Amino acid sequence: RPDARRDNADPLMADRPTLPVLLSVLSGLAAALSAAGSLAEGVVAARTIRAHGILTEADLRLAADAASGAAEDLHLVLGREARVAIFAGQPVRLSDLSDPALVERNQIVAVVFRRGGLEIRAEARALGRAAAGEPLRAMNTTSRTIIAGRVAPDGSLSVADFP
Repeated sequence: RPDARRDNADPLMADRPTLPVLLSVLSGLAAALSAAGSLAEGVVAARTIRAHGILTEADLRLAADAASGAAEDLHLVLGREARVAIFAGQPVRLSDLSDPALVERNQIVAVVFRRGGLEIRAEARALGRAAAGEPLRAMNTTSRTIIAGRVAPDGSLSVADFP
């Protein structure tokens, strides 16, 4: 009945905690679990590392209280390039790193087309930054045509195998 008075006289309801009590207990447990699980040994920045900076041993240190997600081994991050600025004491995550760029924006690069015994070379100005194996757009310095290719390990732009 809608007009009936409700009371907590039900013996099953007498020993149940209220919703706010349950929520506070659960939030306390969640905080304790996340604090315990988020600290582990990992790599942190010993000093501020600028974006696009190459990581050296002087930039890094192992810390016992690094946040979760930090790289666990110095050798995994040495020689890599920071995608973003990493401040002193912050964990160094592998997602914040990339392979070092071989080509910088506005750099003149050799463009190479190879197929069978044929090789054609030209010069172009890079329109972005890229590491070996990454795609890159460039502008031919003679015709001003925009071309796309993949950066080779020697820093040239290979256009033969690029779709």
